[in-house]
Amino acid sequence: MGIVTLIGAGQMASALTFPLFENGNEVRLVGTPLDGDVIARLREDNYHINLDRTLHEGIKYYTVDQVEEALDGAELVVCGVSSFGVDWFLNNMFKLIPEGVPVISVTKGMIDLPDGTLQVFPEYWQEHMPEGVNVELFAIGGPCTARDLSDHDHSFVAYCGKDLEKLEWIRSHFETDYYHIALTDDVVGLEAAVALKNGYALGTAMAIGLKNRLGDDGIAHVNSKSALFQQSVWEMYQLLDIVGGNQKMIMYAAGDLDVTVAGGRSRKVGQYLGEGYSMPEIEEKLAGQTLEAVVIATRTARAVKAMAKAGKVKESDFPLLMHVDQCLNHGAKVDIPWKDFQTITRDALK
Repeated sequence: MGIVTLIGAGQMASALTFPLFENGNEVRLVGTPLDGDVIARLREDNYHINLDRTLHEGIKYYTVDQVEEALDGAELVVCGVSSFGVDWFLNNMFKLIPEGVPVISVTKGMIDLPDGTLQVFPEYWQEHMPEGVNVELFAIGGPCTARDLSDHDHSFVAYCGKDLEKLEWIRSHFETDYYHIALTDDVVGLEAAVALKNGYALGTAMAIGLKNRLGDDGIAHVNSKSALFQQSVWEMYQLLDIVGGNQKMIMYAAGDLDVTVAGGRSRKVGQYLGEGYSMPEIEEKLAGQTLEAVVIATRTARAVKAMAKAGKVKESDFPLLMHVDQCLNHGAKVDIPWKDFQTITRDALK
């Protein structure tokens, strides 16, 4: 195969080194300015301190000041930063990537504009690309946790981009007998789907916290969590149409929602809200962790409010999202608006 350089040594980018290396690629993993401790330990014994897995012997590790060396000869670049690193990557990395080398991103999220427009990261990057820089962008979405991928659990995701022939070539670097990849040219649909799911995973997990607060009687109560999952899928389905994506991409939103509610930071925020903690208390409990679910839920709610003000949508069509926003940003306690779910479903089925 060829040389693949991953910039950002977070958990997902690092997990992708498994299929990449096993397919015979030369794999170079570059840490961001925040990944110093991760890279230092990887150089010792290939152990990733956050992923809690040992990477393959033979992967090459670089600090951020060595990024140009890591990019030399690369035929493909993977953007592995979190949503908080989007502008850092835009302003510092794109200009260093050799001409003609495509970039595929695992970064999930959206930007909201003052008029309520929601823009997925590939769109945002393309619009704000540094002068003279022309990079072809692709992205990854779908239900896949980093640790399960590292453990070779069967995973089914989608890769998106406008050039499907180039995307097929990119897939050949990653696809294995356990890592299964569909292709789509619906960049907005796929990327919006997997971004939205973080905020809704938080909302769904509130039911887990409510159960804990009310006391565990030893019985696995799942009705309320399933109901919030169901409402989340419905609201995401509507939002996919609003942002201009194909609503068929809801399958990736639903799959990703399921795996995210099962564990992780998005679940923890929702669970703690359900248990009665305030956001300042939750931020203290999760100090040092990137709370991407809080950001995407806030941005999506802000966008819906802006569009509602312009008469394009109704806030009442998104009762779960609006309640999540009240809990995150306005000090409200969790009080699931069950009756509002009934109303919206009744009206939609007319």
